[in-house]
Amino acid sequence: MKKITILLLTIFILGCQTNQKTIQPKTPETGPLGESAMVSSAHPLATKVGVEILKNGGNAVDAAIAVQFALAVVFPRAGNIGGGGFALYRMNDGEFGSLDFREKAPAGSGRDMYLDENGDIIPNLSTRGHLAAGVPGSVDGMFQLHERFGSKPMADLIQPAINLAYFGYVLTEDAAYQLNQKSEDLIAVNGEDFFLINEGGWQAGDSIRYTELASTLTQIRDRGRDGFYDGIVADQIAKEMQRGGGLISKEDLLNYKAKWRDPIQGTYRNHKIISMPPPSSGGVAVIQLLQGAEAYNIGSMGHNTKETLHIKTELERRVYADRATHLGDPDFYDVPLQMLLDEKYNKDRFSTIKKNEKTDSQEIKEGAVDVIESVETTHFSVVDSEGNAVAITTTLNSFFGCKVYVRGAGFFLNNEMDDFSSKPGVPNQFGLVGGEANAIVPEKRMLSSMTPTMVEKDGKLKMVVGTPGGSTIITSVFQVIMNVIDHGMSMQDAVNAKRIHSQWLPDRILIEKDGVDQSIIEELEGMRHVIEFRNSMGRMDCILVREDGKLEGGADYTRGDNYAEGF
Repeated sequence: MKKITILLLTIFILGCQTNQKTIQPKTPETGPLGESAMVSSAHPLATKVGVEILKNGGNAVDAAIAVQFALAVVFPRAGNIGGGGFALYRMNDGEFGSLDFREKAPAGSGRDMYLDENGDIIPNLSTRGHLAAGVPGSVDGMFQLHERFGSKPMADLIQPAINLAYFGYVLTEDAAYQLNQKSEDLIAVNGEDFFLINEGGWQAGDSIRYTELASTLTQIRDRGRDGFYDGIVADQIAKEMQRGGGLISKEDLLNYKAKWRDPIQGTYRNHKIISMPPPSSGGVAVIQLLQGAEAYNIGSMGHNTKETLHIKTELERRVYADRATHLGDPDFYDVPLQMLLDEKYNKDRFSTIKKNEKTDSQEIKEGAVDVIESVETTHFSVVDSEGNAVAITTTLNSFFGCKVYVRGAGFFLNNEMDDFSSKPGVPNQFGLVGGEANAIVPEKRMLSSMTPTMVEKDGKLKMVVGTPGGSTIITSVFQVIMNVIDHGMSMQDAVNAKRIHSQWLPDRILIEKDGVDQSIIEELEGMRHVIEFRNSMGRMDCILVREDGKLEGGADYTRGDNYAEGF
């Protein structure tokens, strides 16, 4: 009983800390420092779980696994066991690699499954409800990482998440707001009596428990991978699919397997860039963008000046047009990686950029897009005392995925099927256009923008970078890398800096509010750029290895509850 009391008190104290982000200065010179290790994630409780694993002798992979499961509890709108993602690792001897635990299309899916009899897309079918869910990969991914690199028993890595789910934790202001904002969608899919609906509205400081999720996590702890993909939990998923007309079967679950892949590599101003390969589009796009930026003296041009914003926009438009044309799951489509990463190809691709004149997107590639919306993914970065590093970006796609809460099992399913090209040439919910390369095929992995990335200098680790943000993930990672290398910013300053985004279509520049002087806005508009403002883009969780050897965390506390801690 004494242990339980202490645990509840600890969880309450840690939960209260999630509301203390306002005491941090808005523009710190440096983020939190660590002599030995660092964890940066979307939630203080998840970060602290990772730190405790490291302090107790676990390595970076152990900590990352524990953070992944903890986020499934304390950050359920994106942290997950019902979704998927990508892991990038770098060992202290320089070995690096990546694991693709992206969701897959169910065996019963088909190319035209979201089209009506006239061949038009049926609204919301690929984004909300049971038919939008792909086969989850997160649990298999964590077990494959553990099998290859784990040093602590898997049960020890899952137990902190079980404790958080069973005993509960305190909601932050942001978490309460998001639950309230999505209440109508949650009711529409799960019914009026859904337990996450609070008639009076959730408030910061309210406590919440996920006892069904605690039971599911206990199954995974005790039965391993089979605790999710077979047995009781698999039965619950299959029954949920039958109840709502979804396609994921028990056979789909049993057949799921994450895949090890060779990362994408490139260079930028004498730095080595290591990032995620397809079916992530992020690594290819970031390296294309950096190849283009290297032709300009970005540092002397200045941060978020007219010249820099114009060049970044022109580079981004061309790269996103390539994304729409060439990228998909390499197991099903011959992705022209060699061409896209070729310096000569990209030099030619960017040769039409004019210094003082905007290029219309239709001149880059024909197409039509009307929307771009926000997205909820999450990223976390870990470096341990031995110098091993892990970057994981994981997602349900939209906030709370397809909004389907698996009854009895206690978790949300993803809506990743929307990341396929439901109809080639027609945009998904984030305004991203895809072609035949990303058409729906059973057991295929959908294209992603997730971009876990690492940067080396002189053969040594320099940065671990990543963020959520849908189509803005790629451009956010691109800008943070340039902020450190070109503008000499600290990790925290690089994360805090205001961001912009352009993606070929829609033909416009998104700029965070109060991020650019009005005079610069007017100059860009004079060049025929269309400007729109956004409150926020991305929520970075990054780590910088400083020249003095210390680790600096960069967590996006100004845009969310993100929290970095080292020791």
